[in-house]
Amino acid sequence: MDNNLEIARLQQEIGKRLDLSLNHLIFDYAPEGEQMKLALITINPRHDQSFLFHTISAENKLEALRQMVDYVEQNYRQEGSYTVQWSHRGNSELHTSYFRAVDIYEVLDKFGHGRNMNDYTIFSVALNPVA
Repeated sequence: MDNNLEIARLQQEIGKRLDLSLNHLIFDYAPEGEQMKLALITINPRHDQSFLFHTISAENKLEALRQMVDYVEQNYRQEGSYTVQWSHRGNSELHTSYFRAVDIYEVLDKFGHGRNMNDYTIFSVALNPVA
């Protein structure tokens, strides 16, 4: 199969499994030594902010996407669910965002990915009860 078609198919599969359209996903590829790093970023349509979903390093784009599909299928739902309440400095509107992560430090890394944290106030980070 053509690599570009397989890349598109895997990206669509990830979006489908996360119940997000491709308009709300960014597949950020970057060389990292001899590896290809894939940072999957989600865009929240309510407050138009982007957050890191997960990062994977692999031999190439295709392998990174395959590993991301595996992560979404097998590991993602097993991580803790966290709620973050925050606002953008200079704006009094309180926002609520949800993350899946191993621990609170990973939540903060995902929230802060690609942004200047001095522009945000985090009011709370809470581990949600297991349902």
